[in-house]
Amino acid sequence: MQKFQFIPLPPEKFDETMALIKEVKNQLKYLQENFQPKIPTEYLTRHEVASLLKVDISSVHNYTKRGLLQSYALSGRVYYKRSEVEGALVKLQQKKG
Repeated sequence: MQKFQFIPLPPEKFDETMALIKEVKNQLKYLQENFQPKIPTEYLTRHEVASLLKVDISSVHNYTKRGLLQSYALSGRVYYKRSEVEGALVKLQQKKG
């Protein structure tokens, strides 16, 4: 059996509390509609990039040297952001003919 306790509250405090509850509800609704969870950055090794692009590892090295791919280093290891590798691919224009 639940017990309820009634607390005397002046009307102006009740109105303030209700306005605060309404504001919190509006903010929660906004967050539910607009929240975009952050996807963690996925890092790939040179071998994984080569496998993803179906090229030799020397091609990955050349793409990096030419500035087509941006590399990142940590403790002597080279990594690439998956999103940047996929973003480096360009759409080809079809010839009308």
